[in-house]
Amino acid sequence: MNHWTRRKFVLGMGVTAAGAALSSCAINADRSAKGLTEEARAIKQVVNPGELEKPDITVGYVPVNDCAPFAIAWKKGFFRKYGLNVHLNREASWATSRDGLIFGRLDASPVVSGAVTNARIGAEGARHAPLCAGMTIHRHGNAMTMNKAMWDFGLRPWHEYNGNLEEFGRQFRNFFESQPPQKRVWAVVLSSAIYEYFIRYLAAAAGVEPDKEFRIIIIPPPQMVTNVRIGAMQGYMVAEPWNTRAITGNDNVGFTFAQGKEIWLGHPDRLLGVMESFITDYPKTYRSLLKAMIEACQYCSKPENREEVATLITDRSFTGAKPKKGPVDKFTRPAIVGEYNYGGFDGKERIIKADDTTLFFDIPNSVPHLPNEHSTFMWRSRSLWLMTQAARWGQIKTFPKNAEELAKKAWRTDIYREVAAELGIACPQDDFKVEPPEVFIDKKGFDPSDPIGYLNSFEIRADRPTRIYLS
Repeated sequence: MNHWTRRKFVLGMGVTAAGAALSSCAINADRSAKGLTEEARAIKQVVNPGELEKPDITVGYVPVNDCAPFAIAWKKGFFRKYGLNVHLNREASWATSRDGLIFGRLDASPVVSGAVTNARIGAEGARHAPLCAGMTIHRHGNAMTMNKAMWDFGLRPWHEYNGNLEEFGRQFRNFFESQPPQKRVWAVVLSSAIYEYFIRYLAAAAGVEPDKEFRIIIIPPPQMVTNVRIGAMQGYMVAEPWNTRAITGNDNVGFTFAQGKEIWLGHPDRLLGVMESFITDYPKTYRSLLKAMIEACQYCSKPENREEVATLITDRSFTGAKPKKGPVDKFTRPAIVGEYNYGGFDGKERIIKADDTTLFFDIPNSVPHLPNEHSTFMWRSRSLWLMTQAARWGQIKTFPKNAEELAKKAWRTDIYREVAAELGIACPQDDFKVEPPEVFIDKKGFDPSDPIGYLNSFEIRADRPTRIYLS
């Protein structure tokens, strides 16, 4: 293990910050995908650009695996098929992806799942703004990484605990109690990301109070591995390929503790975000964008296309995650193809093959789902779940009295259904569904008809001395 002096640590952080600043400039200046591919030029347009209110739009994306549908829509010509001339803009972080929408620099961009309603509420410091979600970009495809010190302390991937939260909680708490304050840090990509809620949810389910045992910081995805290496944090949660990048045989700084699907099987990760004004001012353009992205997600979902997708997103314009040695898709492939390696430092192989590692459209039988449900469909009830977590951890003072109205305005499932129908895709007719106990790590189901009862059922939360009421 490397032992850093305070001076080396500060210098290391300085180098990281400087690198982040430079990479941010490079990302937005000249690393985005440009022009038309031969495949895009050859595609037949079904929508005349002249029929759209705004055929020239700027769409953001972030260098993680879930940029795949954006990369495919550009490369295969799905944007062009529906009359759109899209300028793709690679974003430095999930904060810039969200804020690019709010301040008008971007027309559309992926956002973390909690960002939409949190922006409407003004939660966790976000600017109050009428943000909307058009569809789910993907479910799953993310994981929690722990550093080598946690491995050396005895912690292991979650599936090796056989569901024993008590045993894991004891080790988890003992590790942090053995560390000085500066080494009790977890990182996530944004406070409204489901990742922060998952880290807190996991800790609390194991009997550990997250606000007392460690602190949570915000780090852009491509900087996660470097910050673990220099000791800035002990663990993080992020979308792939930045967990796979950390394990033994790659960067050797940590191991995967759990995929997000092990916390909540079927959870939504990334949403396609737009401002409400984009929907009302450019309704035809908005619908063309949804169609292009749905078709791109369908393409990414097909097993026969997954290797192509994993290779495409290694490009410098997308994740830029190319290894110095080995197959070009060494980092991106595991979560896209479904050959997931948890890593470890004992020489054991921990590769688990599954067809639900990342869900772009089709939902396999391993994930409970209702008839006509597909991954890009948005359940408004899940927006309520995200609001319960924002209330549970003090991002908002109380659970919103108008939560269902907020969900209706923010998660535009109504328009999605119309667009999907035009593509011949059937959807569930309900907006709300009960999440069964078996999909959560603590076996506690979520009934959207009683979010307050659900909130008050948790012993560990930010305001435990008081009960939560509707505002």
